[in-house]
Amino acid sequence: MAKAKIAQALILTVPNKVGQLSTVSELLAEANVNIDAIVAVESGSSAEFCIIAAKNEKAKKALLPLGTDVREQSVVCVQMANKAGRLGKAAKKLAHAGVNVSRAWASAFGGKSATLVLQTSDDKKAVEALTKK
Repeated sequence: MAKAKIAQALILTVPNKVGQLSTVSELLAEANVNIDAIVAVESGSSAEFCIIAAKNEKAKKALLPLGTDVREQSVVCVQMANKAGRLGKAAKKLAHAGVNVSRAWASAFGGKSATLVLQTSDDKKAVEALTKK
């Protein structure tokens, strides 16, 4: 059975230029904020970052030099076995519960467990569906 919990991700948009990942990660490191998960996606002249960190208030303060708004958004973090078909089972549970997924990303890198981050239409319902046997 997967472990699932609701977390607050930080969302920010910056100009799309070389070095932005370096800048964002260095600002957080200098503030001693560990990044639990991160995704950055370019979209034309801008890039959107979605960051999960243990210390959101500290992270927001650290990102002030970027001169951009940093907002929080609820996400579902799922830890599951790194085995073929596990994502499909999780997605099916969400579909049966009527939960729409607007964004998803995951990582396992050959380990025994995988981490999945989801932006959903109903995080509470998603957690309930994902933790049911």
